[in-house]
Amino acid sequence: MLKRIIYAFVVFAMFLTIPNLSLNFFEKKMNITSAAVQQKDSSKYANEKHEEINTTDVHEPKLIKVYNNKTNEVMVIDFEEYLKGVVASEMPAEFNTEALKAQVVSARTYLLYRLKKYPDGQPEHSEAPVCTGIHCQAWNSNNELIQSHYDGWYEKYWSKIEGAVESTRGQVLTYDGKIIEPLYHSTSGGRTENSEDVFSAAVPYLRSVESPYEGESPKLNSSVKITTSEFIDKIESVYGEMNMTESNLNEKIVLGEVSEGGKIKTLIIDNTEISGRDIRALFNLNSTNFSFIQSGNEIEILTTGYGHGVGMSQWGAEGMANKGYNYKEILKHYYTGVEIMNMK
Repeated sequence: MLKRIIYAFVVFAMFLTIPNLSLNFFEKKMNITSAAVQQKDSSKYANEKHEEINTTDVHEPKLIKVYNNKTNEVMVIDFEEYLKGVVASEMPAEFNTEALKAQVVSARTYLLYRLKKYPDGQPEHSEAPVCTGIHCQAWNSNNELIQSHYDGWYEKYWSKIEGAVESTRGQVLTYDGKIIEPLYHSTSGGRTENSEDVFSAAVPYLRSVESPYEGESPKLNSSVKITTSEFIDKIESVYGEMNMTESNLNEKIVLGEVSEGGKIKTLIIDNTEISGRDIRALFNLNSTNFSFIQSGNEIEILTTGYGHGVGMSQWGAEGMANKGYNYKEILKHYYTGVEIMNMK
């Protein structure tokens, strides 16, 4: 017999998205065939201070310093060439060109924001303002891209990536005359998050919006199975004795607060408030849009979406592009109230 412990998911269709709590068991029906894009780990950004940076203070440099996480060395690389490696690493080249352009403008803006915020380097890599890992933006060299893809991938898609970068050269996102920090993620699960529901501050352009066209994302729905004893042990290893047993989990675990984006902000477990983000980290879940389904001595943890859910959904951008939206429309949908400025 299946027992619902707690359940939260997003029902979405077209541009109507409704956070919903359901008593029904969620059955995955997606046919997943596409490659996944990078997940951004929300814990990396949770305590960072958001800053406003005037566009008059930002100029696109010719060369930049990038800390290579693989070699532990600092590279000096052409700004736009770096962007090509970022786009190829952060989004499948098979995506619609308009989605790739949206990724380019987001990545360029994000890079300029970090260069200005950390001109002398970040705490994690003090000799360079950005790195090649997903703490900043994922980046791979041409050789690494060739080695990590099938034969012929580079010849087929590299010119497409170059075209997306060159056709948007110099374009950045601004809000109220200031360059923005355009966070992005793989798959929102139907609706993106307000920044303050995930990170430390409310940011006017990082508002919760519908993201209805994510049906092709391979990470839209996923699950993890664990025994009830392992489930209880994991929680109590961090939060101490909670008097949980296989038979009383339904009473011990209570839904706390749900975000506007439909994700779990808090759970109350045996009168202890625990953030959804902490539960996600504890069980290595794809998102904070999760539910627990108990069947005897086994618990299945179902998740919807992939990543922190703030800003642009990459699979949502792909879905919008395939519906006929151009990259500017995609960007203005996911980043509320922004303008696209040419830095040339």
